[in-house]
Amino acid sequence: MGHTSLEKIIALQKKTAHIRNLCILAHVDHGKTTLADCLVASNGIISSRLAGKLRYLDSREDEQIRGITMKSSAISLHFATGGVEFLINLIDSPGHVDFSSEVSTAVRLCDGAIVVVDAVEGVCPQTQVVLRQAWLENIRPVLVINKIDRLIAELKLTSQEAYVHLQKILEQVNAVTGTLFTSKVLEERAEKDAGSQSSFTENESGDHVYDWSAGLEETDDSDLYFSPDRGNVVFASAIDGWGFSIHQFAEMYSQKMGIRSSVLLKTLWGDFYLNAKAKKIMKGAQSKGKKPLFVQFILDNIWSMYDAVVTRRDKEKVEKMMTSLGLKVMSRDLRHSDPKVLLSAICSQWLPLSQAVLSMVCEKLPSPAEISAERVEKLMSVGARRFDSLPDKTQELKKAFLDCSADETAPVIVFVSKMFAVDSKALPQNKQRPLTHEEISQRRELARQRHAEKQAANQSAESLASGDAGGDSIPAPAAAGVTDALCAQTEALSVKTTVEEENKEHFVAFARVYSGVVRKGQKVFVLGPKYDPSLALRALPEGCSVSDVLPSIPHMSYCTVDSLYLLMGRELEELDEVPSGNVLGKQRGIQGRECLRKRPVIYAQLSEPASVGQQYLKK
Repeated sequence: MGHTSLEKIIALQKKTAHIRNLCILAHVDHGKTTLADCLVASNGIISSRLAGKLRYLDSREDEQIRGITMKSSAISLHFATGGVEFLINLIDSPGHVDFSSEVSTAVRLCDGAIVVVDAVEGVCPQTQVVLRQAWLENIRPVLVINKIDRLIAELKLTSQEAYVHLQKILEQVNAVTGTLFTSKVLEERAEKDAGSQSSFTENESGDHVYDWSAGLEETDDSDLYFSPDRGNVVFASAIDGWGFSIHQFAEMYSQKMGIRSSVLLKTLWGDFYLNAKAKKIMKGAQSKGKKPLFVQFILDNIWSMYDAVVTRRDKEKVEKMMTSLGLKVMSRDLRHSDPKVLLSAICSQWLPLSQAVLSMVCEKLPSPAEISAERVEKLMSVGARRFDSLPDKTQELKKAFLDCSADETAPVIVFVSKMFAVDSKALPQNKQRPLTHEEISQRRELARQRHAEKQAANQSAESLASGDAGGDSIPAPAAAGVTDALCAQTEALSVKTTVEEENKEHFVAFARVYSGVVRKGQKVFVLGPKYDPSLALRALPEGCSVSDVLPSIPHMSYCTVDSLYLLMGRELEELDEVPSGNVLGKQRGIQGRECLRKRPVIYAQLSEPASVGQQYLKK
């Protein structure tokens, strides 16, 4: 896919149902940023050859030096599947335990998450932490088991051994999810039965025993777990640029073998094997010593590819494989001394990683309009305060969150997750751009005028020196030197001022629009984390707006939105407006900068004649 224009992304921002806000979560060094590089390369932003080496979303110098992600960064990608175009707002988060706050920043702005697990290391401590964070924020995760190549190159596992190993990793991840689910159900059950005897039963000795299993059997948890046949698992090697879901192979073998894809989808993962004599798929591969379909149809082919390209470097076998797969590789890749280059060129065409991951994301993760009521209540409550303790007019805002409407009548609600500093020269309005012919001619004319003024000043100094013969006169060269020195000093001061302006840092908010449309130049209220909506309802008059003279309310201020930015990794693109459901960067006016230090939570624009409590509230 070629490079996506800014106009295309702006058009996709208005289609809420086709937007996916997601973050990449994992333990440190499990391949998050390498995976992000592959997804970024699919939009033509970077070369596919640099994916995994450039680490595009690690924009800070210290991140590049240390080789780990330290700050969350976002980028917007375009993806088309099945004739439908999607906008993917992707956030790459750190995996190191020291930067867990940045993970919370990313999770709070998203509706889904890609959980990456190393195929060798399996579930690590930080993997459990990010799964728990995703669970607590009520966002839906999908799984990518990365670094499958390590099973071949490092552990030297056979395809059958690798299949058993992958099963264990999947069980580990599902065990963590099951623990979180059980804890939640038991907590809810304990709150419901507090002080009652409904879950107490008598045993043979007559003692009252609490039945902890009550509630678990009644609750449906079938949609919580990861399973390849459900389409929420991708097996990948991000460094080699390939990945797949069993859906891809089900479609592929359905055409070759004449078996329905729905049947293959249910049997490609599990204890099923192909009976060649009966030409049927049967159960009991392990007990009968047969190869499971996943090994026979998928892993064996990948292992053969690595063996031919990397281990043996068998050119004839490689050419046969490319011919059977219908692939074409550039001659320079075929002649390259590093076999990994040829492997990446073949596998990225055969099993493109971006296609597998983004297809899964668009199919399995929800759009902003599908936000759950439970998550809205958590966003609207803070600390120990419960949602039902908020004023009634404030609780009515819940409908605005759930509607996620971009209508003019919808209240503007923006959640600010964090602030980050940006150099002045990195802002779009300060970047150098090519000069037009008119601007070049104007600068040329200005340079001529300055030269003429300088010559006139030198001539006047010479005439003054020659005319004053009777007194102490200044030699003409000295007078000209004084003039040049004054001009140089003036230019030096202007250059110093320009350099100071370029080195100045600006704070930009990392935010998401939950309702309405936020526009450049718009005046909005800033509600801090300690803002009390009940206090504001009593103090503010009915039907007031941001343009009125309002009394002072603790932890509430207002500011003007100076600029809106589309976050594109290392780059910022200026926008005029951003509709609901999108992630953005915002810069405020001077009046709002003092309140930014108080970590604002939600921006709200008041509209006539509604009251403040009806329109806004804090996090």
